[in-house]
Amino acid sequence: MTDGLNIAEWVHMLRCPDNREAYRALQSLQEASDLDNAVYAYIDTFIEMMRDSNSYIRTRGLTLIACNAKWDEEGKIDGIIDEYLGHATDNKPITARQCIKSLPELAEAKPHLMPYIASSLRQADTSQYADSMKPLIQNDIRDALLALDSMQCGSIKKSKASANKLTRNIDA
Repeated sequence: MTDGLNIAEWVHMLRCPDNREAYRALQSLQEASDLDNAVYAYIDTFIEMMRDSNSYIRTRGLTLIACNAKWDEEGKIDGIIDEYLGHATDNKPITARQCIKSLPELAEAKPHLMPYIASSLRQADTSQYADSMKPLIQNDIRDALLALDSMQCGSIKKSKASANKLTRNIDA
């Protein structure tokens, strides 16, 4: 990672009062999460952050939970999925939007949760948001549902292709 800081230092910086520094830490941790499971060791910290009263900290926690879903062999995210999905209608619209935008990444890592996530998005009540934000959030929900639908179609196509290949091998 850049600047010679280690993961623990970046995680600590996520709560930095200087939002630029915290955002830089978030970006570095997102990049590190793509490489291996080292950042996942802090999943409990990210879950705590998701519960923070500060919306910026909540958003960072939600983002890092989604980034690390692919490493969640322990099923911790499965255990907090309802709470996570509750942030799709967070009282702060920016947090809600970021949560919604992170759901396709989470669902890709945890395909068994995809129908549940899609159902939750379809039931999301956006009536609390100002008229200026409501269409943006509704568009985010639509985009996330389209991404989930595309993933499901891709999985079905892969399953059919595998079944066809297996059938050809049996017939041969």
